[in-house]
Amino acid sequence: MSSTLSPAPLLIPLQPEWLDRVVAVEAAAYTHPWTPGNFRDALASGYQAQMLVQGDRLLGYYVAMQVLDEVHLLNIAVAPDAQGQGCARLLLETLDHWSRLQSAKWLWLEVRASNARARAIYERHGYRQVGERKRYYPVHHGERETAIIMSMPLYGPEP
Repeated sequence: MSSTLSPAPLLIPLQPEWLDRVVAVEAAAYTHPWTPGNFRDALASGYQAQMLVQGDRLLGYYVAMQVLDEVHLLNIAVAPDAQGQGCARLLLETLDHWSRLQSAKWLWLEVRASNARARAIYERHGYRQVGERKRYYPVHHGERETAIIMSMPLYGPEP
């Protein structure tokens, strides 16, 4: 994390009382954002959901689902005014650590083909493209965009 962030950011479980802030970041980050109901459903399902906060400021969050020995990153976002400060890297590292503790062998995600910035972040983190889902993401007026499927191997619990 950048030394410009003070006080130090904290990672905490995504909590319902932060939902308004989460939805606001989601709407700022995505053209087709998750709804409050999507987040409530994820929490009710017991998905892994973490927030990166600095005081009462939400810097970012992720939501992930484990199935057997795989973890699927369902959603990740960094507030626009916190981008470029290492927040995405910290969120991804936290997901990696949690996934290893769950004995996961693989991490998976989908990303819009047009989202070059996110794809570069994932590639620097160790994810590789393994496939595509044609017409996966809504764009506008019935048009749809290809999703790039990326995965990263994990090798058991950290020592």
